[in-house]
Amino acid sequence: MRRTLAGALLSIAWLGPANECAQGQEWRHWGGDSGGMKYSPLDQITKKNVGSLRVAWEFDTGDLSDGKTYPSRSAFQATPLVVDGVMYVTSPFSRLFALDPETGRKLWVFDPKIDRNVRLNLFVNRGVAYWSDGKRRRLFLGDLEGRLHSIDARTGTPDASFGAGGMVDLAKDVVEGFERGYYRLTSPVAVCGDVVVAGGLVPDGEPQGPSGQVRGLDARTGKLLWRFHTVPRPGEFGNDTWEGKSWEKRGGTNAWSVLSVDEKRKMVFLPITSPAYDFYGGDRKGANLFGNSVVALNCETGERVWHYQTIHHDLWDWDLPAQPALVTVQRDGRETPAVALVTKQGFLFLLDRTTGKPLFEVEEREVPASELEGEHSWPTQPFPLKPPPFARQAMDEDEITEVTPESRAECLEMTKGAVFGEPLFHPMHEKPTVLFPGLNGGANWGGAAFDPRSTLLFINSMDVGGLFRMVRRDEEATLPYRLRAVKYEFFWDSKLYPCQKPPWGSLTAIDLNSGEFRWRVTLGEFDELTAKGVPKTGAPNIGGPIVTAGGLVFIGATNDRKFRAFDKDTGEELWMTRLPASGMATPATYLGPKSKKQFVVIAAGGGNKYDLTFTGKLVAFSLP
Repeated sequence: MRRTLAGALLSIAWLGPANECAQGQEWRHWGGDSGGMKYSPLDQITKKNVGSLRVAWEFDTGDLSDGKTYPSRSAFQATPLVVDGVMYVTSPFSRLFALDPETGRKLWVFDPKIDRNVRLNLFVNRGVAYWSDGKRRRLFLGDLEGRLHSIDARTGTPDASFGAGGMVDLAKDVVEGFERGYYRLTSPVAVCGDVVVAGGLVPDGEPQGPSGQVRGLDARTGKLLWRFHTVPRPGEFGNDTWEGKSWEKRGGTNAWSVLSVDEKRKMVFLPITSPAYDFYGGDRKGANLFGNSVVALNCETGERVWHYQTIHHDLWDWDLPAQPALVTVQRDGRETPAVALVTKQGFLFLLDRTTGKPLFEVEEREVPASELEGEHSWPTQPFPLKPPPFARQAMDEDEITEVTPESRAECLEMTKGAVFGEPLFHPMHEKPTVLFPGLNGGANWGGAAFDPRSTLLFINSMDVGGLFRMVRRDEEATLPYRLRAVKYEFFWDSKLYPCQKPPWGSLTAIDLNSGEFRWRVTLGEFDELTAKGVPKTGAPNIGGPIVTAGGLVFIGATNDRKFRAFDKDTGEELWMTRLPASGMATPATYLGPKSKKQFVVIAAGGGNKYDLTFTGKLVAFSLP
């Protein structure tokens, strides 16, 4: 049963429409602004006083799963919004909570009642999107059953004028005979004027599956306005990049991550993932647009403005996982609007926002051909000349870990007969091969944060590879090969220590005007190794940073359960605290509407594949 707390209206009745000043004091979009800079102009918390931060409040959603009661595990990856003096945060079970941002007191909760007994990759929901026409104030919530809900931001009740009783079933329109649970919404939709733009999560383990198409809906009614086929159909631009009829019912090639919006230009930017099947493409010969592409659309019509493909005919599952950051840089003495795109393979592409042309030179280089029967890998791939790669892209055998004798012995045993030193974009083969970056990157959905004052972009990355080989399938299988991990999904030992020498995680500041690194520091640690005198190793990390006018970069992300603040100019770690579980989410910051104190808040849910402590807790910090 969906329910609200009736008394909530009285507690927020004093809140009026926000003006531009209030917007700078709040966190109205998943990425801080519609273009995902993850920047806040707040400067109450500074380099000098950040060491005094303390816990202001905690809120427990109560929503978690360790895989015992329900078949899937949970990951609390949400970034809360703070709009008109109210905080809105989603739980791993797709429940939407309204909270008092000063105290964490619950005002109301909306429950879409997903089926928790369906097996999923993860219970996850990264947040909601906000829309207002000056009269109505709505929150758009996508859920793990592929439904989009329009919720009254004041009361938590569904908007009866949107879709059917406040809900549009986006899955119904695209499953095309496939199992219904194959289409899900895990990231917030985008809002561009009065248009809601929705991508979705579809499977990529088999070549065919539900369409990954992106759709534009009327924000008031939920009426479908347009569709963009991420796998172009006959007569559409890009269809000739799919040989024969390989485009038909093609899985993957979807926009599951966060979209960006340029409200002035009425453009929405889609980070498109890899085509299915991820690791063998003999049945989809060609470059495979718009796989692994950032695509700019007119958000009112859905028409393509431009696209840029970062991998042709992907065979590594290096999909575009992060929200494209809409930034402004200096080029030829003038301000140039740009798109900063971080990738799993450890590259940063900086593109002109209006044309999609690279602002730093990109070379198309020849890469090795596939050895697999029937595969036709693409002969070249794009390599940006600037900035340098921000993640490890290869590993030699002499780089096996030495952090402990036990870890080294385990990793050496695991890699007997394995192939090391393969260059980037070497297709997988039947021999066990060490792959860098691994399937989670590099960069992942946490993306980057941009400081408009210094034009520095801050990226967290991890150097955790994979140890895989391609194996032949049965003759009756849909494809002749599939990927198999030699032991674990990631290239680490039984204690989750990566098998190569550290660093295992980094935070990098890149000057987008020059394309050079400003600084780079190791991010995260394993306390038990530090206690043994092992230099700081870095740690696997999922989530992202934010940057503030106070000169600070805040980031959780690491699997060491710590939340940190860094000096944005030097990379010096200025503050650290321990969370109830790893903060594998992107934080937010805002000004308390009553106290006028700056708060920093992060979801500390642990879980995922990196931390076996599971919680549903949200933790907020402020100065004394």
